[in-house]
Amino acid sequence: SKKAGLVNDGFWGFPIRSTTLYKGGVYLKSENPNASVTVSLESLDGKTVYASTKIQNIGKNWQKFSFALTTGKKITATKDARFCITADNNGKYWITRVTLFPPTFNNRENGSRIDLMTMMKNMNPKFLRFPGGNYLEGNRFADRFNWKATIGDVDQRPGHQSPWGYTSTDGFGLLEFLNWAEDMGAEPLLAVFAGYTLNGDHLEGDALQPFIQDALDEIEYVTGGADTKWGAQRIKDGHPAPFNLHYVEIGNEDWFDRSGSYAQRYRQMYEAIKAKYPQLHLISTTGRGTNMSEIMNEPGIKLDIIDEHYYRGAGDMYRAAFQYDNYDRKGPKVFCGEWATREGEPTTNMNAALGDAAWMTCMERNSDVVIASCYAPIFVNVNPGGSQWQSDLMGYNALNAYGSPSYYAQVMFGNYLGDKVVPVSAENIPQFNLPMNHFDSIRGAKPSTVPELYYVATKDSKTGVVNLKVVNAVGKAQTLDINIEGADKIVSKALKVQLSSAKPEDTNTIDNPTKIVPVKSSAKVGKQFTHVFAPYSVTVLQIQTK
Repeated sequence: SKKAGLVNDGFWGFPIRSTTLYKGGVYLKSENPNASVTVSLESLDGKTVYASTKIQNIGKNWQKFSFALTTGKKITATKDARFCITADNNGKYWITRVTLFPPTFNNRENGSRIDLMTMMKNMNPKFLRFPGGNYLEGNRFADRFNWKATIGDVDQRPGHQSPWGYTSTDGFGLLEFLNWAEDMGAEPLLAVFAGYTLNGDHLEGDALQPFIQDALDEIEYVTGGADTKWGAQRIKDGHPAPFNLHYVEIGNEDWFDRSGSYAQRYRQMYEAIKAKYPQLHLISTTGRGTNMSEIMNEPGIKLDIIDEHYYRGAGDMYRAAFQYDNYDRKGPKVFCGEWATREGEPTTNMNAALGDAAWMTCMERNSDVVIASCYAPIFVNVNPGGSQWQSDLMGYNALNAYGSPSYYAQVMFGNYLGDKVVPVSAENIPQFNLPMNHFDSIRGAKPSTVPELYYVATKDSKTGVVNLKVVNAVGKAQTLDINIEGADKIVSKALKVQLSSAKPEDTNTIDNPTKIVPVKSSAKVGKQFTHVFAPYSVTVLQIQTK
């Protein structure tokens, strides 16, 4: 006899592995006596059943059923699978709100993938900005990130339309974002809706007050105790301890605001948040050089931090690699909230990693001004149709994940970092001619020369470890004479970590995930030493000083 039911092929498959527990839930009702269904994970042709279980005692009223599926011991890992709900008896069945989770990071309910979270944690992140980007604003007020509709019972969240053409269930809501940050050992950097949507609709003055209150309530949810309304709600939702919040961003990319309302909206929100939470550092989403830069000259407006976003090619990163060296130290601090070298698809190539690393030397060297930065976007599904943005940091499919060369540059910069910048002076750095690219033609830029080498050094004041980072942007080895001044003693053997490739267009893929990865070795160093840096390379020398 033929079976009747529902089949779901997942997001290009399901991650099937041996001896794995999958937790699920479904709402069911039926008018049939003795109604039951079978839920299963099967091969695409239905001939192999990896795991199955029955759900019985289905009644006439909606009821949620939780279930578990456990695969056998000898299964070859595959993503070519489907999830099935099959009726065991004739009759009518009503089905809604079906969920299925593989094991999650830290075993969180409604949690995140273990492999992706592990890769993020390996970057040693200090914060997570969320909800971030256009997702915060939405195309309309009804489509904004309405955080109050994203907390509590996951099954009761209405969801909303995202600005990128798909519906978000809001299964990943505010508390899930907060847990994500906590699980990585990072703190949240919270972006609050500021009364402006992507289609240009905006509110200010008295009309903005409900959204200002929403932002204050949101901060209370994140940081409040049991004696506060929204702190108590967070505790009820399952997180007793307040989260460690220091930074709040007001809006997103408001340099696109053609209404001219951001100065007023920012002022209103800044003053209200500071009045209740004076300890918080507030971030403006208008930066220098934008059409909204006049906000910086508005009387009475205080800019603590400005958010600057940069999506560039590698050549533009080389041109900008000293951008903050002459920044006004009396001006607002900088949060580089979105940036990336956009070369390679769906994830970046080695040339992008070189551009990223050159830019990171600039930000690290000027960390008295650039207080934080984050690459964007982080994840991309590599299946055809799964990408909406070229050049992402990490690729994945239903079964596996991998890091791009840019990802490994992030890992190196995030893990070999001191707490003090060491001044570096350089002489006779060779230059090379940048080829003109498509973006140059659009901007009317002229041919230019840029350095072949980029560098930064930091020191751990407790251990005396110095991390010297050098980026060689060209396809020839570079021999550098290095002099270290001010150290009484230097251990002659240093750790060397090198990311390099024979060709700048080389990359990692889902099928070849580790073609370009950091390689550790040792290097001879001293107060004066010579070192050869490989072509197309990002190198860290971890030097112990005493």
